[in-house]
Amino acid sequence: MAGVGDTAGETAGLRRHRVAVLVRPGMLPMEVGIVHRIFGEARSAAGERLYELVTCTPEPGEVPTDSDFTVNVAHGPEALDDADTVVVPASGVDYELDGQPGGRLSPGMAAALARIRPGTRIASVCTGAFVLAAAGLLDGRRATTHWRSVDDFRRMFPAVELDPDVLYTDEGGVLTAAGVASGVDLCLHMVRCDHGAAVANDVARRTVVPPHREGGQAQYIRRPVPEPQLSSTSAARAWALEHLDRPLSLRELAARETMSVRTFTRRFREEVGVSPLQWLTRQRIERARQLLEETELTVDRIAAETGFGTAASLRQHLHAALGVSPRAYRSTFRGVGV
Repeated sequence: MAGVGDTAGETAGLRRHRVAVLVRPGMLPMEVGIVHRIFGEARSAAGERLYELVTCTPEPGEVPTDSDFTVNVAHGPEALDDADTVVVPASGVDYELDGQPGGRLSPGMAAALARIRPGTRIASVCTGAFVLAAAGLLDGRRATTHWRSVDDFRRMFPAVELDPDVLYTDEGGVLTAAGVASGVDLCLHMVRCDHGAAVANDVARRTVVPPHREGGQAQYIRRPVPEPQLSSTSAARAWALEHLDRPLSLRELAARETMSVRTFTRRFREEVGVSPLQWLTRQRIERARQLLEETELTVDRIAAETGFGTAASLRQHLHAALGVSPRAYRSTFRGVGV
C-alpha cells in the first residue's frame, strides 16, 4: 500500500494557489504523480513553492489503482471546497463511469463535483475527460481525450466538440489533456499561464521534460523516432534555434538535411507533428516570451532578435498566440521568473 503526500502552507504570508487532484478507484498513479510533480516544482524567484497540492476522493481511505496496489487517500471531497484548480486524472473504469450506465456519474462523484466553487479552473488528463463531460462541463466546448477512446467518447457525449488530434485544449476555465505524457504538457501550460514562461521552463528543467509542446500538436505522431535508415530533421531544428534572429526559408532548412523541400516538409511533420513554419513561429514566440520576462530589451529589439522583424509583427503574433500585447505580457510576468 502506498500513500499520497500533499504539500501545504503559505508563501511569504500569502495564500498559495490550491490544486486539488480528484481521484477514483482505478486511478492511474503516474497521472496523479505528474500533477503533483509539475505543480510541486514551481518556485518563486525566492525559491518558495507557488502551489499547495492535495489529493482527494469521494470516499477517503484506500483507493485501488489500475495496478496491483492501493493508495491511501486521506482527504475527502471537502478538499474541493476551496480549490483554485481541480485536476481529474484518468481511471481504468472511466468508460463505465464508476459503474453507471449511459455516461452518468456515480452519486459520490456527482456530489464531489458539486462542491467545486464557480470560477474554479478544472482540468482532466486522458480519460478523465469522461468525468468532465458527464458533469456537463464540456458541452459545447472543444475538448480532447486519449485517441483510443475517441469512438466511445463521441458516442456517449455528442454535445462535446471533440478534437482527437491535439495534445491538450484550453477553453478558459476548462482544460483537457489527451493522455499520460500530455498531462505534463497541460500542467506546464497552466503553470505558464499563472506565472510565465520562466517559471514553467524552470519546472521543465527540474523534471527533465520538454519545456513547451504546443497544445495543437498532434497527440499521435506516426514516426516520433526516425527509422534508422531515414534522415532526421533534428539538425535543421537545432540550427534554426540558433538563428531565430534571421529570416529562415523552407529551402534553407531542407538544405541543412540535404533534402528537397517536399521531402523535408513531410518528414518534419511526421517527426514533430506540425509543419516547419508552424514550429518556427512557435519557437520565435517562446523566445520572445523569454526575452520579455528576463531582459530590458525594447519591443523593437526583441522583434529583431526573434526574427519577427518589426514590433507590429511581434505584437500581432503574440496577441494571436496569447491574447496579450508584449507590454502587457512583460508587466504581468516581469520579475516572476526563477
